[in-house]
Amino acid sequence: MRQSHHVSPSSLAMHLIGIAVLTALATSHPARNGDGGHTWPQWDGPARTGVSSETEWSSTGKPEDLWRVELGLGYSTVVVQDGRLFTMGYDKEAGLDSVWCLDALTGAVKWRHTYKSAIWDRAHEGGTVNTPSLDGDVLYSLNREGNLYCLKAATGEVVWHNFLMPEGNPHELEYPTWGFSASPLVVGDELFLNCGRFMAIDKKTGAVKWRSKDYGHAYGTPIAFEHDGRKLLAALNGTGVCVVSQKDGAEVYTRPFSGKNRGINAATPVLIEDSLFVSSGTLGADARFALAEKELVPVWENREMVNSFSGCVKLGAHLYGFDGQVLKCIGVDGQPAWSERGIGNGAVLAAGDRLLVMGGTGELIVAKATAEKFEVLSRAMLFEVGKFWTKPIIVNGIVYCRNSKGTLVARDHRQ
Repeated sequence: MRQSHHVSPSSLAMHLIGIAVLTALATSHPARNGDGGHTWPQWDGPARTGVSSETEWSSTGKPEDLWRVELGLGYSTVVVQDGRLFTMGYDKEAGLDSVWCLDALTGAVKWRHTYKSAIWDRAHEGGTVNTPSLDGDVLYSLNREGNLYCLKAATGEVVWHNFLMPEGNPHELEYPTWGFSASPLVVGDELFLNCGRFMAIDKKTGAVKWRSKDYGHAYGTPIAFEHDGRKLLAALNGTGVCVVSQKDGAEVYTRPFSGKNRGINAATPVLIEDSLFVSSGTLGADARFALAEKELVPVWENREMVNSFSGCVKLGAHLYGFDGQVLKCIGVDGQPAWSERGIGNGAVLAAGDRLLVMGGTGELIVAKATAEKFEVLSRAMLFEVGKFWTKPIIVNGIVYCRNSKGTLVARDHRQ
């Protein structure tokens, strides 16, 4: 049955923002559409590294907005392909989660799929906390309560729906404090989810193929990669750093990095050669672990890059991200390069040799991606209110930014 609904513009007023949950993947998707344009089809981009391949864009951009719309509360970022933009938001008055499809150039609503959901405003404003994933002509969307949808990208028509927390809880899941927050990870014929337990879903039918053991409260999208001929998944969950087989969810590596159900381990691990960089804001620690024969071996551990929500991006031999309220650059050896205060806790994207920084004050900053010093190329104040934890996304020279009050802004940085 079709569950998509078109609505009048007057029903769009709400709030929103996207949670930055994190970096790296060796399995890549095409970085361009068939017409030669760039695409951003999933969390952290075509290669799931938080790094865009775009280089031909203006650092300053135009002084006015290209467009600005209201979509609803939440912490979802955007995905863009074939001129369409997809994201999620929450209508507080109606109690509805929405999956939106907009025209990427004009912001006009193409379709909206809605369904009932609770706000989950625990120590924050609440709303959506997941980012949809595009795969060809379909869109996959998971919400914090476990509603997993496959929608036709062109129309929003429901292909299938699987509620992961039905009566009897057959999958033996436990709601994390802030709900299921990871985005669907599309690899081959499967969707991989991080719901405390890793889960493999048949992307054609929505059926659960396997689930791993319980690793505690989980918020970060996992990475998929290969090591020693094995296809693996990795995430920082409630009990620590967890690596499992893509084939059946069998545990390959695990190392304690926190206690069960403790804090917000939201940052996706960053793959650095044969090692994983992980960071936890609640623990006030970060570390790099080598993938040894039978265990994860610490390369270094310190407190130089403590990610609360948005993770780091890796360019060359350096990591860029927010250490709490401080924007930082550190080496992959864990040594500090530079730090910049006064920006507030935000999110970082890399595009070519530049950084797009959504600052905690509502300011979009473009800076050089260099380990020598923090060098600003442009600044633009976009928002006056809200939280700004959503990564800015650039696709075909247009930068998309969101705040927690429901505003999505497109800025024109085309040359």
